[in-house]
Amino acid sequence: MARKIALITGATSGIGEGCARRFAQGGYNLIITGRNTGKLEILKQELEEEGVQVLALAFDVRNREAARKAVDYIPETWRNIDVLINNAGLARGLEPEYEGDFDDWDQMIDTNIKGLLTMTRLIVPGMVERNRGHVINIGSVAGDAAYAGGNVYCATKSAVKAITDGLRIDVAHTRVRVTNIKPGLVETNFSNIRFHGDTQRADNVYRGIEPLTGDDIADVAFYAACAPEHVQIAEVLVLATHQASGTVIHRD
Repeated sequence: MARKIALITGATSGIGEGCARRFAQGGYNLIITGRNTGKLEILKQELEEEGVQVLALAFDVRNREAARKAVDYIPETWRNIDVLINNAGLARGLEPEYEGDFDDWDQMIDTNIKGLLTMTRLIVPGMVERNRGHVINIGSVAGDAAYAGGNVYCATKSAVKAITDGLRIDVAHTRVRVTNIKPGLVETNFSNIRFHGDTQRADNVYRGIEPLTGDDIADVAFYAACAPEHVQIAEVLVLATHQASGTVIHRD
């Protein structure tokens, strides 16, 4: 393929969907992944109408064998992946650590950490072999410091930072670049998922402040990918204007 190829996990909503649309606008062909086959196919059709080629792979990054089979399914002409965006991730619950739900913990750890590691392990060897590529991990300001009730989610995003930094060290002898993007408040379905479908509680997260959007973070990811080859944007913290940190937010 003459065009560059980006593989985006969790591409059917929020930041992942924003990245898919932004990289399509930038002329990339796309491999989009997610759990919802229907949403993947709708997004695939919409993006192909913009003149790019799209390969949709339906699987859950928590299922390592399914991820392996999906990557093995990628046709030879699609295998030279230029950008891997590890976006799939979620928060579940906001209880004190001593009252946390075991299933919520497993889902966050298996998605945010182990799923990211699985995709990195499956895709990055090809980048190293070709001596080019870019891994963009979607972390969070929550990885910088814990907040009340955020215990395990914050821990997973702290792990994303450490894993990203470690990968950057491991590929320093190559031309593979590694970036950690750490968003603050981004209005997606993130809070709705965290609160198990409690829309009113989710809406209160963004009350009194204009939050970021998935498209805002996608712009940052595309900017990092478009930097000259000798420039590696290692880490970007992106906050809404009235958000100073993970816990300091001015609301009208």
